[in-house]
Amino acid sequence: MPELIAKSALEGRSVTLGNVTLAEVAVGPITSLAVFPAGGKAVAKGLKVLGLAMPEPGTFAEKKGARIVWTGREQAFLMGVDAPPLEGAALTDQTDGWAVLSVSGAGMADVLARWVPVDLRLAAFPVGRVMRTQLNHMNVVILRIGDHAVEIMVFRSMARTAWHEIETAMHMVAARAGVKI
Repeated sequence: MPELIAKSALEGRSVTLGNVTLAEVAVGPITSLAVFPAGGKAVAKGLKVLGLAMPEPGTFAEKKGARIVWTGREQAFLMGVDAPPLEGAALTDQTDGWAVLSVSGAGMADVLARWVPVDLRLAAFPVGRVMRTQLNHMNVVILRIGDHAVEIMVFRSMARTAWHEIETAMHMVAARAGVKI
């Protein structure tokens, strides 16, 4: 019987060009939570064990290695920990369906401005915020994790394409700045 070996979408790849670093991030388990009608109290009770609550629209929260990310009305991703039993919600393991890319550095917003149709500058998209948007033609979830850092969740099947698009933009921004590559 063959033995299957789990691999990340990009095998831990990382690159720095100019003042921007692109890297794959291992986030651990990803569980989708979809709250049933009238299930909010039960979900709140279950998440309390982790010190978390359902996030407000456009936000995420972290506590002791667990992260909860708003993904839509009455929906969220629980990341980094196994989901506790949650009455009042449908839980779906999404771990193998997503790849997470970190883009960080002073030129992060300039790089992503080439492919993302929303303003990712700090004043418009502060730390702790999340949005569902596009990266060129791909649906993504973007989390602002630091003043000059975001994490981009992309479907695993599009991880290499997303990497290519971002790395290409990094080359363009670095060339404009006169960085020798």
